[in-house]
Parts: sequence; C-alpha cells; structure tokens
Amino acid sequence: MYYVRGLIKRRIMRRGWETMTLRKIFMAAFTLIAAHFLTAQIVYAAGSSSPQAEAPLSADFVVGKAAIDKEQWDTAISSFTKVIATNPKNADAFNYLGYANRKKGNYEAAFGFYEQALAIDPDHRGANEYIGEAFLLTDNLDMAEEHLLRLDSLCFFGCPEYTMLKRAVADYKAKKGIS
Repeated sequence: MYYVRGLIKRRIMRRGWETMTLRKIFMAAFTLIAAHFLTAQIVYAAGSSSPQAEAPLSADFVVGKAAIDKEQWDTAISSFTKVIATNPKNADAFNYLGYANRKKGNYEAAFGFYEQALAIDPDHRGANEYIGEAFLLTDNLDMAEEHLLRLDSLCFFGCPEYTMLKRAVADYKAKKGIS
C-alpha cells in the first residue's frame, strides 16, 4: 500500500514538474511574441512615418533628406519637388516639403504640403507633428492640440512625434501664460 501511494505521489510530482515546464515554455513563447509586436511599433516609429518609405528611395529623395539635415531649405525644396513630380503619392516627400517651407517661414506653402501628405496618409505621424508645430507658429493652439490628439490615438505606446508635439504645445502654453 505504501509502495502504491509512493508511486502515485511521485507521478503527481513529476506531472507537476512537466506542467511547470510547459507553463514556462508557453510564457516564454508569449513573451517573445509580445516583444516582437511591441518592438515592431518602436522600429516603425524610428524610421519614416509612412509605409511608402519601404520602397527604394530615389536619388532626389536622398539628396533632399541630406539637405534637410544640413538645413539647406532651397535644395531640399528643389529635390522633394522632383520626387513628387515622379511620385505624387509620396506622403514623406510632401511632409518634407512642408517642413522645409515651414523652416523658411513660408507657412502658407507648408500648410498646403502638410495637408497633401495627410490626404495621402491621414495616419502620417511626421506630418501630424509638423503641421501641429506650424499651427503653434501661427498662434493656432486649437488646431495644434487637434493634431496632438490625433497623434495620441495613433501612438498607442507613445512615439517621438507625439512627445515632440506635446512638448511644443506645453512650451507654447507656458510662453503665452495659458494653463
């Protein structure tokens, strides 16, 4: 009798160990899958804000991006104008055209390019951030906050575009004495 009880006890303990091992395997698999989806969001945020960036970049796009990095606004505008002439559905090119024009102080042109980028891709995080910053420069806090809310809905776990526009809105409010 004691022998049978010992066998049963050992078998239960062994099954408990197997259950724990399976549980650990499933938890590890779940963790890896969850990490994959979370990092995919972060990796996507680190690059361009539009899926079109996955296509090979044209030479004009590369030149335009380099000009943006060097703050050579006229060169950037010229390069991205060539990009949209050959690819009128490139939201990133319209976004960068808006950015270069905004930096030059051409707000009307900047708004037009940002709106074209958002017409192509309403979820374009970069265009939503930059148009929000342009609205702040033209003292339109309500529209800037509207784009901040849009970014908040797009960036479930947060993203650099949301953080930057949120900071710009907070700075604007502090500067204007708005609570």
